Amino acid sequence: MRYIEFGSSPLRVSVIGAGSMRIAGMDEQTADTFMKAALDSGINFFDHADIYGGGKSEEVLGRVLAADPGLRDRIFIQSKCGIRQGFFDFSESYILKSVDGILSRLQTDHIDSLLLHRPDALMEPEEVASAFEKLHQAGKVLNFGVSNMNPMQMELLKTKVTYPLVCNQVQMSIAHTPMLDSGFNVNMGIDAGINRDGSVLEYCRIKDMVIQTWSPLQVGYFTGTFLNNENYGELNRALRALAEKYGVGTDTIAYAWLLRYPGRMQVITGTTSPDHLRSAAAAGDITLSREEWYELYRAAGNRLP
Repeated sequence: MRYIEFGSSPLRVSVIGAGSMRIAGMDEQTADTFMKAALDSGINFFDHADIYGGGKSEEVLGRVLAADPGLRDRIFIQSKCGIRQGFFDFSESYILKSVDGILSRLQTDHIDSLLLHRPDALMEPEEVASAFEKLHQAGKVLNFGVSNMNPMQMELLKTKVTYPLVCNQVQMSIAHTPMLDSGFNVNMGIDAGINRDGSVLEYCRIKDMVIQTWSPLQVGYFTGTFLNNENYGELNRALRALAEKYGVGTDTIAYAWLLRYPGRMQVITGTTSPDHLRSAAAAGDITLSREEWYELYRAAGNRLP
């Protein structure tokens, strides 16, 4: 497993993070097994959001931490806030209220990272800055970041927010590559050349931000996985060939493809299976060659100019 620095955290974090969106229904024993499987595989990063399971995902982790307090110092906990029923809310009052709820459900006095969950068009940077200042000064949040934001949205935030934005969580997989496609097809009159995100990958690299990828095995926006998908036959054949070469599963190769991008990459998984967690963790020890990376990109149906 590879580890990277994350903001001001003294704990170096694994390049594979355990996404916790689907753990809401777990009992305490199953959740404990899930966490221990992650840790035993070298995964020490757990990604949450206040809306996951209506808050129940955080409650599940909180009960595990309460039963075994020694775990807290071994793990990095990230959560997100800002999504409400039918709208987004980055107001100071809502951010502060959300974090208090997050801490209560997790049964901890701080989280290591807080992300603003998707952009709020009515965002007032002054309010966000004030909320961040109060949370950091109170020791409730150690680092701050965003999700699904383009460079100008982050620049707008930074006109008032003085704390570094240490990461941006965006959707990316071999079968969902618009952030890469536009870079390959600059100045070309084709759909792949449309820049939909303001060159966010390059921006994050320039600013030394961690790029967190969500839905790393998905085709699109919760439309299913490309693994063993008959619509992605060429991609699956290429994945199987590389999986055999490296002695791992095809999912491991798919994660390794994301980690090969030269930014500060971190893959957030969505699995609740201990076996799949272990398979994901193996990607932290694989570095695909340039030829292999491009082979998979083309096998997903992409054409290079």
